[in-house]
Formats: sequence, C-alpha cells, structure tokens
Amino acid sequence: MAFIAFLILFPLLPAVLLLLVESPAVRKGIIIISAIAIAVISVDMAFAAPKNAAQYVDSAFHYLDNILIAGELILACTILYLCRNLPFKKYWIPLMVVLQTGMILWTELSGKLHDVKTQHVFFYDNLSLIMAVIIGVIGTLICVYAVGYMNQYHHHHHEIPDRQKLFFFTMFLFLSAMFGIVFSDNLMWLYFFWEITTLCSFIMIGYSGTEEAVNNAFRALWMNLLGGLAFAIAIVYCVTVLKIVELDDLLNSGKSAAIILPVVLIAFAGLTKSAQFPFSGWLLGAMVAPTPVSALLHSSTMVKAGVYIIIKLAPAMLITIPGTMITSGMMIALIGAVSFLACSCLAISQSNAKRVLAYSTIANLGLIVLCAGVGSYLALWAAILLLIFHAVAKALLFLTVGTIEHQIGSRDIEDMHGLISKMPRITIIMLIGITGMFLAPFGMLVSKWAALEALAVSDPFLPIAVIFGSSATLFFWGKWMGKLIAITNVKSDAEGRICHEEWFVLSTLAAMTIAICALFPLVGTYFIEPLYGRDPILNKEHIIMVAILLGLVLLVPVAFFFNWKKLRNAEPYLCGAGIKDNFSQFTGSLGTKEWKLSNYYLEKYFGEAKLFKLSVVVSTVLIIITFTIVFYGAR
Repeated sequence: MAFIAFLILFPLLPAVLLLLVESPAVRKGIIIISAIAIAVISVDMAFAAPKNAAQYVDSAFHYLDNILIAGELILACTILYLCRNLPFKKYWIPLMVVLQTGMILWTELSGKLHDVKTQHVFFYDNLSLIMAVIIGVIGTLICVYAVGYMNQYHHHHHEIPDRQKLFFFTMFLFLSAMFGIVFSDNLMWLYFFWEITTLCSFIMIGYSGTEEAVNNAFRALWMNLLGGLAFAIAIVYCVTVLKIVELDDLLNSGKSAAIILPVVLIAFAGLTKSAQFPFSGWLLGAMVAPTPVSALLHSSTMVKAGVYIIIKLAPAMLITIPGTMITSGMMIALIGAVSFLACSCLAISQSNAKRVLAYSTIANLGLIVLCAGVGSYLALWAAILLLIFHAVAKALLFLTVGTIEHQIGSRDIEDMHGLISKMPRITIIMLIGITGMFLAPFGMLVSKWAALEALAVSDPFLPIAVIFGSSATLFFWGKWMGKLIAITNVKSDAEGRICHEEWFVLSTLAAMTIAICALFPLVGTYFIEPLYGRDPILNKEHIIMVAILLGLVLLVPVAFFFNWKKLRNAEPYLCGAGIKDNFSQFTGSLGTKEWKLSNYYLEKYFGEAKLFKLSVVVSTVLIIITFTIVFYGAR
C-alpha cells in the first residue's frame, strides 16, 4: 500500500509547489528531484512486488467516500468553469459533464452502494507494474526535458504568455492521475482518475491560448467526455443491476452475458481515450501543444490509459453475445484494425513530422486494440510488448523532433534533408528511435510479428490489416530515414544550443530503446508470462539470435557516430550537367537551375481528404453495429 500511496499522492506535492514557485532555478530543482523519486519508487515497486496473481489492497472504502464525492464535485465545477465562454451551439459539452457527474453522485448518495460489497479500492498486477514503470520513468523524463524546452519555447514565441507554473502543475497532476488509473480496482475511483486526465489534457493542449489551440482543446474535451459518459453509465449499471463496483468482480463474473453491456461501454471509453477512429481527431489536434505535451499524451499517459483498460477487459470481451455467433472483442478488434491500417496509410501523405508521429501513434494503438479484442494469450502478450516498445521509442521521437524544430525552425521532414551533416548526434538519436519502430530486432517489429502469429491462429482475415498496415509503416519510416542521412555540404553548430536537460533525456531514452529491445525476452518471461500462465512466444533459445541481429542493426548508427566527420558530399550526376560548388544548382541547356531531392507523399492515394472521412464513417458504423448487437442481446 505504501508504494501505491506514494506514487498517487507524491506527484501532487511538486504539482502544488510548482504552481506557487516563481524562481526558474527552484522550479528546475523541484522537477528533477521529484522525477528521480517517482522513477526510483516505480522501478523499485516493479521488481519488489510478487510476480503472480493480482495483489489487492484492503481499504475501508467508507472513509474515502467523502473524499471521492468532493473530488468529483471539484472536477465537474472546474470543467464547467472552463466552458463558461463556450457559444450556445456547443452547450452539449457542459451538458455531458452535468449528466455523468450527476449519475456518479446519485450512485454514491442514493444508498445504492450499500447493497454492494466493496473490499478493495486499489490493487496491482504485472500489467499495472509495467504501466507504473512506463509512467514513472518515461513520464518523469518528459517532465525533465520540458524544463529546458519550455524556456526555449517562450524564447521563440514571445506572443504566448508564460504560464509555466500551470503547465508543470498540470504535468505532475497528470502523472498522479495515471498512477491512480493503473492501481484502481474500484470503478468509482478509476472513473475519477480517468476524468482528471481528460481535464489535464484539455489544459495542456490549449496552453498557447491561440484560437486553434483552444478549439483543439475543446475537441479533445468533448471526445473524452463522451467516453467518460459511457464509463459513468457502465458504473451505474454495475452498481444497480450487477451489484458490483470493482473491476476485478466485473472480470471474474464468469461467462455471464449480463456483463457484456458495461464491458462494451468501458471499452468504448478506452477507444475515445486512445484516439481510435472515429475519435482520432483530438489527438491530431493536440499537435498544437508544446512538444512535451505531445510526448506525454502519446507515449506514457492518456492514450496508454485507453489501451490499458481494453487489455484489462480482454477476457470479458470473449463472451459470446446472446443471439449471435460473435463476441464484443471481435467488434473492438475490427475497430482497431481500421485504425491501424488507415493511420499507417495516412502517415505516408504527411510531411509534418509531428503529424507523422501522431498517425503512427494511433496506428500502433490500433494494433494493440486489435490484439486485445482477439484476447488470446498470444495476442495479449504481443499487445503488452507493443505497449512497452511504443512508449519508449515514441517518447524519444517526439522529443527529438521538438529539439530539431527549435534548432532549424521547422518540423517539416523535407527541411530535415541532410540533418546528419548539420546535427549528427541528434540525428543518430533519431535514427535509433526510427529504427526501433520498424527494423528487426527492435521491439515494434518483433511485437508486430508476434501479433501476426497470434492473429493467424485465431482469425484468417485480421492478419491482412496487419500485413498491409506494416508495409505502409515501412514506407513512411524509410522515407524519413532517407532524408536524415543524405549528405550535404551544409555544416552547422546548432547542437551547441541544446540544453543539458534535453541531451540527458534524449540520450537516456535512446539507451532505453536499445536496452529494452535486447532484454525483451526477459521482460516477457519475468512480467508477462505470470499474467497468463503461459510461456512467451520467444523462448530463451532466441536470445542469442536477438543479440546478433541487434548488433547488426546498430552498425549503421555506430558507423555514423565514429565517422560522421569524414563523410563527404558526392557530386550528384544529372546527365552530365555542370554542378555548382554548393551542389544546389546545375547548368543545363536552359541555363542554371535549382535542384533538390524530395520524397513522394502520394496525397492522391493516401491523403486525408481521401482516407480520413472514409475511416471515420467505417469505424462509426462498426461502433453503431456493436452497440446495436449488444443491446439486442441484452433484451
């Protein structure tokens, strides 16, 4: 209980201090000390806790009841206050707040809970411990990175008011809420922490205060509130009909068809939180926020809460819906497949680096949802590996893009042409991140291979989405890598302006990307195998093969690291035309012309105008069909 209490409550202390402190030096010290404490405790808990069935923390729930009611009221009033200037046509946003808060308060105050047996508020299992390490290590590294980044951010954007006190307060509150989500067994508390992350994401996305940022923040708010409303309905149903209020009781209710409706409602909340189609728009809009926000939302928090709850619900989604031959998991898997395939293709048409990363995030989360929907132990093993590898590599890539943007003034991939000549060390770090996303034996590729094997066993059609989606990811990652390693004559000392905090965080994440890929068989054996009582897909005999492949992959970045000063610019051959000294022009029959290398983005085939609306329609239809079948079966 001490570990759980510390990880949930301790981040509130630096959050409050950072809201009050004016001195940048003191702020930096608080963030670094707090980050170290949270990271150390989360890792210590992961390795100290027993690796077996879930461990429950007994608690006198009635003593916490008043705290929960007060928290719900404060949360609802805060969101309503932030919505005070909304135009009347968007009245439905505060209406959702009133509806879901009203349902939760009615459940608590009407006496319905008196008929429900409540034993545990908090718990932990291996999945919770994995999530705790992701939040505690990667989340705090992002906070440390933000110390230097936000100073540069305001140096480049004088027009944006400096609200760093509120910014860092929200980041640590966010971490506290995420720990609350992964350790809560009581659905009331899980919902409470769930909605805190919704509020925090709204504040951080709208940080700059521009019209675009505010609009995108409200889009994120209403989409996540929609999921929160579904969550609240599920809680009311569980309390009034099933007479349960604990997640463990819901999952251990046997093959009862009565649990299908609340399970699907909570899974729907997970879909909105993880930005699956048709709710992907809020995560794409979040790109207007400072880069640490993007990294926090995409890698260690927020969207991971969505896939975490869907993975937890996987066993319950295997129950056949009455009157049909299908399960709710099959429908959830189809929605994940649409998101994975569509976003992998949509990323091809993007030249904005953060937008490519956003689509890649939604795609990989879709693959996790797909595996969780299938629900076999092989698929769930792959889903958890995907979650781990994606958290590390995507945090690295987002933060690297933020650093590059500050140094070259652009996040466009075309402007990163020849970055190996201008920013060699940063480029090597980014190459590690990109390699980690799609090359063997790095985790994302191994996880996709594991997912493909698991899906091939259970469904002959779902592997098609994985095959074509993975092919698309190879295309857009390969294009980006090609721009980075092109050799030019342009030299720069831009790396000298990067602060120490950024260097430390980026180097640490790069090392973690390599280390977790080398050690993933041990992660599977030590953390994932006890969850499902089965051996991981890659047994111990594969460790030597993985080590050899890892060494081969590292040859490219290591070669660049030791030889980048010796790299020379080869003269391009343009049908015998004369080349100018700077290699940016050539002389032809029509005079001197500019030339450049650029990628194909194939907008005609993979552009947002063609695929985005189609994906929204298809996924919306799937959700409507799912709820229709579930409601029909519940009659």
